[in-house]
Amino acid sequence: MRDWDRFEFPASVPGPREPRPGTPLSQWLFKHTVQPVGPETMESTTEQNSWWKVMCLTGVDYFSTLSYLPSIAVLAAGVVSPIATLLIVGLTLLGMLPMYRRVAKESPHGQGSVAMLERLLPFWRGKIFVLVLLGFVATSWIITITLSSADATVHLIENPIVPDALDGQAVTITILLLLVLGGVFLLGFTEAVNVAIPLVTLFLALNAIVIAEGIVRLVADPVPFEDWVAALTSTGGGFSGILLPALIAFPLLVLGLSGFETGVSMMPLVASKGETPEERLASRIRNTRKLLTTAAVIMSVYLISSSLVTTLLIPADAFEPGGEANGRALAYLAHEFLGPTFGTVYDLSSVFILWFAGASAMAGLINIVPRYLPTYGMAPEWSRAVRPVVLVYTTISILITVAFNADVDAQAGAYATGILAMMVSAAFAVLVSAIRRRQRVATVGFAVLTLILGYAFVDNVIEKPDGIMISLFFILGIVVVSVVSRLTRTTEIRAERIEFDDAARQFIHDSLVYDARLNVIANRPGAGDAAEYLEKEHSQRRLNPVPGRADVLFLEINIIDPSEFREVLHVRGVDIDGHRVLRADSPAAPNAIAAILLALRDATGVRPHAYFEWSEGNPLLHMMRYILLGRGDTPPVVREIIREAEPDPEERPVIHVGG
Repeated sequence: MRDWDRFEFPASVPGPREPRPGTPLSQWLFKHTVQPVGPETMESTTEQNSWWKVMCLTGVDYFSTLSYLPSIAVLAAGVVSPIATLLIVGLTLLGMLPMYRRVAKESPHGQGSVAMLERLLPFWRGKIFVLVLLGFVATSWIITITLSSADATVHLIENPIVPDALDGQAVTITILLLLVLGGVFLLGFTEAVNVAIPLVTLFLALNAIVIAEGIVRLVADPVPFEDWVAALTSTGGGFSGILLPALIAFPLLVLGLSGFETGVSMMPLVASKGETPEERLASRIRNTRKLLTTAAVIMSVYLISSSLVTTLLIPADAFEPGGEANGRALAYLAHEFLGPTFGTVYDLSSVFILWFAGASAMAGLINIVPRYLPTYGMAPEWSRAVRPVVLVYTTISILITVAFNADVDAQAGAYATGILAMMVSAAFAVLVSAIRRRQRVATVGFAVLTLILGYAFVDNVIEKPDGIMISLFFILGIVVVSVVSRLTRTTEIRAERIEFDDAARQFIHDSLVYDARLNVIANRPGAGDAAEYLEKEHSQRRLNPVPGRADVLFLEINIIDPSEFREVLHVRGVDIDGHRVLRADSPAAPNAIAAILLALRDATGVRPHAYFEWSEGNPLLHMMRYILLGRGDTPPVVREIIREAEPDPEERPVIHVGG
């Protein structure tokens, strides 16, 4: 017989582990997983780098838009393209930069504006809102992958030294680039920062040379500038005739703002200094703000200068679909001004950075699903594994490439829709933050920014409805997967670990010492006085086979936000006039009870006996209450959860139900 006097019940018991896949293919697919709890947990295992190095990783997405944005700007705004670009630069420096500097401060672990808004809306409202935002985020990053790969294909095909046989093969080449991208992530992609630094440095240097050459030619020959001024003044309507077309084109040019959300999401990669966690966190925020500010200033200079030289020096018909400058305005100038050798180097640089921009977006997508959906119980557990998720995203990217015929211009609307939705959500989040802090100047500024971005979003939806259709497709897909997953995972053990305080451990120890058994009476919290527990004990001894003089413990679950899923259970011991009660807070009572019973068994080797009463009412109604509110007809659900968690009937905690 075991000596229970010397037994010490552990303070923490891990939840049941997921069974590892058995086949070699399954083991390979599920080998690499992302952190299961939250973005903060990545920081202990993620290598950190200087802020300027992380800026380069952000820049493969942000700066690579120079490959296609100038041509999109001319198509959207015509001769007023530089004016429209100037508006974007003003919005970047006066609106987006202050906004994301605040986002960095309020979500320093890389959660971004989505997590800020999640905190504002508890319960199911917050979860549904996050699902909608994730649909737009998925749109933005998936289209980043497909658009960047499509533009890389354009730079490849349009190069003069490339065989003519590749003409008309844009879809095939883009799909091959996507397959290579997916293959790289299937093998494992760990040196992203080191690859990004030379790519960004070379790309920016080549663009600087092309733009400088264009400016030199404009200075030497002022005729293109004079023709441009004449074209502006001939539009009619004076200043409003210039500003109105720029405002109309403005929504599509937000492609030049794509790097801010990515920059915030990479905060865990930013190195920091300090003796305490608080000092290191403050250091990371400062360094991230340096990253955002430097990237914004660099991009602003490139946007204005590239828009000016491409608009003034490239014939308008070259920007039309099929034209030599369509989707590759700066590459066109590189070939025209600096010859085929330099132009080829520029094209190769563009191909590599655009392909790597897709890698940056893929990395973001890999992390965003495990960051939210499995934690909500709204995605299968396999979605934490990198390789299955890569296969899903690669397949979706290929389908979108085929649907858009690998056309850069056709995908611009969907890209802008996703980016604008993310920016509107961020602007609203910082606006609410400023209101709560009673910062009047910031409140007015962020309110204006929210209205501007809201206008751009609505205008883009009206002008490019295919963008919102793609976003709605992603939103619908995420919602359907979430609902199905939540229903199928209702009987899953949700606790990652169960922690017992000193009083709870002492109660369990004393009960084992008394008769080497664990008899647990499940009680729905009521008045909380001694009479309640006395009556409950008498009724259970009458209804269930509780041994006459057996020691009993009460177990109570207080329901908190039932929209949550994964959790750490904290079990507290409370003495109510000699009645010993184990209490815990949980989103769902049956799952918590099952987890605690299994933890008692695992820690002691004793099969607990749990005693319940049947609930009155319609079983279907009870099931709906359980799914939505975390409480229903508890006994059968507890029994089913235990049955799924423990395949051996002889090892399961024993469930008794009377009444």
